Amino acid sequence: MTHFNKYKTENRNLSAISLAKLKTINGFILPMVIVAMVILIILAVGEMMSCYHYRIKAVRTKAETEAMLAAEAGYERALFWMSQQSDILGALQAGGGSGTINFGTSGCSYEVSFLDFIGARPVFRILVTGISGKPAFSRIVDVAVMQEVTGWAMGVCMIPDSPTTLIGVYFADSEIIDIPIHINDQHETPDAIDIFLIGSPKFLRKVEMGESRHTTTGTDKYGSVMSCFEGGIYFNQPYIRITNEAAVQSKVNRFRDSTKAAYRFTSDGTAGVTPRCSAVQLEFFVEANVGKVRITNHCTVMGFQQNNNNRTKDFKIVPGSGGASFQRYDIYAYHYKPTDVTPVVATIEDTYVTQSFGGEQSEPGGQIYVDGSVVIGSCDYEDMVVKGKITVVATGNIWIADNIVVDGQHDANGLPVADNPNILGLMAQGVIKVVDPGMSNYASGNPNNYPGPAPATTTDVADANASSTRKHRYKPVCNGTSATTNVRILPDPTIIEAALTVGGGGWGAENVERQSGSNKYGNRKENPTPAGNNDTLIVRGSISEAVRGAVGLVDADGYLKTYRMDNRLTEGLLPGDIWFSGKFVPAPAGWQDYRASN
Repeated sequence: MTHFNKYKTENRNLSAISLAKLKTINGFILPMVIVAMVILIILAVGEMMSCYHYRIKAVRTKAETEAMLAAEAGYERALFWMSQQSDILGALQAGGGSGTINFGTSGCSYEVSFLDFIGARPVFRILVTGISGKPAFSRIVDVAVMQEVTGWAMGVCMIPDSPTTLIGVYFADSEIIDIPIHINDQHETPDAIDIFLIGSPKFLRKVEMGESRHTTTGTDKYGSVMSCFEGGIYFNQPYIRITNEAAVQSKVNRFRDSTKAAYRFTSDGTAGVTPRCSAVQLEFFVEANVGKVRITNHCTVMGFQQNNNNRTKDFKIVPGSGGASFQRYDIYAYHYKPTDVTPVVATIEDTYVTQSFGGEQSEPGGQIYVDGSVVIGSCDYEDMVVKGKITVVATGNIWIADNIVVDGQHDANGLPVADNPNILGLMAQGVIKVVDPGMSNYASGNPNNYPGPAPATTTDVADANASSTRKHRYKPVCNGTSATTNVRILPDPTIIEAALTVGGGGWGAENVERQSGSNKYGNRKENPTPAGNNDTLIVRGSISEAVRGAVGLVDADGYLKTYRMDNRLTEGLLPGDIWFSGKFVPAPAGWQDYRASN
């Protein structure tokens, strides 16, 4: 019994101890559980906050990305709007150039404005604000852009062959073309390649095509000729507006209005010869290291037109036809100067003006405007030499009858060096052509077989208007012989250093024979040494032409061509805003994009 009681007592003591320990353990676990719960809650809240911040960051990144993409889309829309304008300066003056785009969760607003001039070249500003999200995030794209300058821009790589037809002009095998080229899309049916190649000519600079590389059915039109384009070829390029008569006219009007009154001429040549047109004769020369120009107004050009049986490719675009029809025009034969008009001799700098727009002014340059045609050449100077910066714009034709070179240093390839400040621009709403000096030879049966009347060389020609007392004297151009002889030539090579812009046809040479059986016309007058070879026509500058013009037929007549790009033209050295490209590119260091304050 005693042992039993002892056992109960010990057991009771153990129970008390266990209970005490349990109470101690329970007192420790509860705070631990509470601490653990707090830690878990903190971790959960932290995780939730982290997820929240990640979500906010993702929303913000998405909004910023959408805002940036919207801004870039606005930039592309602004460029497209600019490419569609026939005259970007005129469009901006009329209040155009702004808009908005709504993409649902994002959008943008854009504005195109005039910024400044680089030299004489206009620079434009595209400012776009892209917006996305709530609260809105904004991204700004701010870009200075300029019209791209192309070395040789063609509305079409074809020559008019009749009043309604065109034929392709081929780049020949082994020919090397060291000038950037642009050719507009012809939209012909069936779709065909818009550049014409014989063999494997080499294009060392980039070539831009308005058309796609593939037809609508997926045929690769260019696959077999891609190796010719060593400078690269680019498709689906914006339209060059040299074929747009409204664009040409707007730029001519702006040029006229900004030219000094003393150098705006309306020609009225009235010598009694038929057919005729009025012209201003320009003679460029350097005297005592000063660039000068002799200007003789109211000249009368005696023209000549081949009949249908003796056709040459002397066509220009019929005004108002949109480049769809052509007319044979009277080529230059010779001209008469009025004896009662005293030529004006001006220094090139006398003609200088600045173009103004948006409160900004371009660097100065010379401007001469002629409502009529222009003849450039003389028998008094060995070459036409231009010292200074000057552009000549004519509403008619510009006939070139001599070498035209700029003064100053040239490199080993004959190009004016980069810092040569002298430059010439020529723009015509008709054609710009090198004359056939043989048109001043008159005996029937000679190699030119020109049936026109012999010009009066020792007596004055009566004015066509009987009531007028004005008289005119025969004054042919082209150097090589005296003005009183019938044998006149152009230098071989004939060198033209200028930016040539032809709104009413093409650049080339007149009276290049058709060379087709019985219709073959007598030879174009060329330099007799060496006999039997084509002369060479060298252009150092740039060319923009609505259609191609005939230059020569290989081994037959006219010229072989050598064209080189004058890279100075990309710097905007010419006044007058006579660029027609529909492509606008960022100016150097002209791109900025940044986040707006939110």
